[in-house]
Amino acid sequence: MKLLTIKDLELAGKKVFIRCDFNVPLDEFGNITDDRRIRAALQTIRYCLDHECAIILASHMGRPKGEFDEKFSLKPVAKRLQSLLHQDVTLAKDVVGPDATARAKELGSGEILLLENVRFEPGETKNDPALAKKMASMAEFYINDAFGVSHRAHASVEAITHYFDNRHKGAGFLLQKEIKYFHRLLKRPTRPFMAIVGGSKVSGKLEALINLLPKVDKMVIGGAMAFTFWKARGYEVGNSLVEDDLLDDARHIMDEAKRLGVKFYLPVDFVVAPEFKEDAQVKYVTFQEIPSDWIGLDIGLASTRLFREALSDVQTILWNGPMGVYEMDKFARGSFKLANYVAESYATKIIGGGDTADLIQRVGVDDEMTFISTGGGASLELLEGKTLPGIAALQVDGEEDE
Repeated sequence: MKLLTIKDLELAGKKVFIRCDFNVPLDEFGNITDDRRIRAALQTIRYCLDHECAIILASHMGRPKGEFDEKFSLKPVAKRLQSLLHQDVTLAKDVVGPDATARAKELGSGEILLLENVRFEPGETKNDPALAKKMASMAEFYINDAFGVSHRAHASVEAITHYFDNRHKGAGFLLQKEIKYFHRLLKRPTRPFMAIVGGSKVSGKLEALINLLPKVDKMVIGGAMAFTFWKARGYEVGNSLVEDDLLDDARHIMDEAKRLGVKFYLPVDFVVAPEFKEDAQVKYVTFQEIPSDWIGLDIGLASTRLFREALSDVQTILWNGPMGVYEMDKFARGSFKLANYVAESYATKIIGGGDTADLIQRVGVDDEMTFISTGGGASLELLEGKTLPGIAALQVDGEEDE
């Protein structure tokens, strides 16, 4: 399948609807704390400006209940876009209401209109064709540059594409980049290829683990997920988070790794505490010595050294999920150390998932990474081998792009 792209379109001087992912974190005062997703969309926006397009931008933020909610307004996004682009960005008062419709109709070449949060419309998350048709009627071309929501069949992502033919819709530069990196990663990785998979639950990553196993040479498991694997091996893990219903799946994954010759690494020591609190007493113990009523909250120093050794010869690294509860300084050391070790590697380094991207930024090694994905759920579904609705809508029969 071939992906339709922005460069395939003759959009000079036309009106373009760009679905972006401006779902950025805000502090208690409504200030943007991380504008990476806004910056990631600039290449596509500037390309359209260079082609003298009239630009309509659409995005969601947070999870409003299908009606206007001031705390989910895109006002901070409009302000930041204006600052980054050095030009006016008009924020509509609604999505497809009288204000947005009138402003879209009057929009001139080189002007930018940002619609209000698309999830203020109840039909957005229901993939409502009537809502999609109204949004589509605002422009002559449709561009999807929102990888972070391309796994959602929503009105501004999937249904809207049915109102544009193949000469009037395509993927923006960010979406193309995301697909390119994950496609190459899963189809033609430079070997040895290591996957580092962390996070709290095996259930959330089970399909990704199963899909990745035949493709990797090494797999590192971290975070609370590791306790399900250790329990599946017959070890006691205290009060640590375990998914008892997935013990058989964990055993299957380890057996499959052995059968495929994949080197499978689990943490060998942990930082444990009697309860999950910033001021809790902590101990450093091996995986065999977790006290019966304590919780494992981070990997220990021996584990980070082991993983560093495993990293020494790899040529491709995919990292999805932290090694511990990195949001608390006391339980962040394992994740932070591993982030620095990954940064030191000369391998191609791809970071998938919002938590891991946040961790990388906190450590200050984001510039050392080859690519940091903007979509957590979307990148995970790609790793699971799924077809994403927002991407499928932009594919046509033909030779696959490199």
